[in-house]
Amino acid sequence: MKAMVLRRPNTPLVMEERPLPAPGPGELRLRVEACGVCRTDLHVVDGELPDPKLPIVPGHEIVGRVEAMGRGVSGFAIGQRVGAPWLGHTCGHCPYCVTMRENLCDDPLFTGYTRDGGYATHAIADASFCFALPETGDAATLAPLLCAGLIGWRTLKMAGPAETIGVYGFGAAAHIIAQVAILQGKRVHAFVRPGDNAATQFALSLGAASAQGSDAPTPEPLDAALIFAPVGGLVPRALGSVKKGGAVVCGGIHMSDIPSFPYALLWGERRLQSVANLTREDAREFLSLAPTLPLKLHATPYPLAQANDALSDLREGRLQGAAVLIP
Repeated sequence: MKAMVLRRPNTPLVMEERPLPAPGPGELRLRVEACGVCRTDLHVVDGELPDPKLPIVPGHEIVGRVEAMGRGVSGFAIGQRVGAPWLGHTCGHCPYCVTMRENLCDDPLFTGYTRDGGYATHAIADASFCFALPETGDAATLAPLLCAGLIGWRTLKMAGPAETIGVYGFGAAAHIIAQVAILQGKRVHAFVRPGDNAATQFALSLGAASAQGSDAPTPEPLDAALIFAPVGGLVPRALGSVKKGGAVVCGGIHMSDIPSFPYALLWGERRLQSVANLTREDAREFLSLAPTLPLKLHATPYPLAQANDALSDLREGRLQGAAVLIP
């Protein structure tokens, strides 16, 4: 097999040839069809997330075909198309796991961070954390659903019954979940990197009620704000844009420091909340819902060997939608 490997943070990924791995008990070996390039991968590569397994194969939006099954696996078939997301394993017995909050597990494994991921021709995954995907359709457009879609879905759910929503940072997750919210009858205002006219037009093309720089005032008071950009300075700005009783939900795993802000921005029973990982129930909900919606999924494909180019384009904001690696 071939894999793009991070040996040390803040260094380019290196192509390696490795022996084809055998799945252990409860595991699947997947032949990777596509793997999305997520901002979380950037946080791993750029050293912003602590203590990755090194060397590590990044990538946690894996679409693959089951090629081999370990002992005890049931419910899957050789050749079946499945997805493997960020949450790759949980302990099953900590206080969070036993109270149906496995996304907060005390001893988890994360695909592409603490266990090897999908920037490769093959990947090993815990079968209990894999999900059946449609057998037809482009693997490149399915891949972003496995993190951008799932985290976006959990973020939207945490916003509660909001009808007017601001989305800050219009990347892969926002371009999916904004469409979901609009199809639910909500009004969505997009806030993009100031001066990014391409992102402004992209958001409008997907049905946003407005699109403007994140430094601009909101066109109307918001019921909720969803923040996907890893910019802590957006938190007080978003709090100042939501109504009393509204929510600001931070959907990323990493964010720059949040500056101090007056208590008045939080007062009025506004909520400030983070999203941590996802649960398998989130995945089952969203992966059942997504095929029923007329979503326009924008994915830019890159050959596996060009993973560093894909990461650079994401880092520099040169993408609309998602980047996807094709082995």
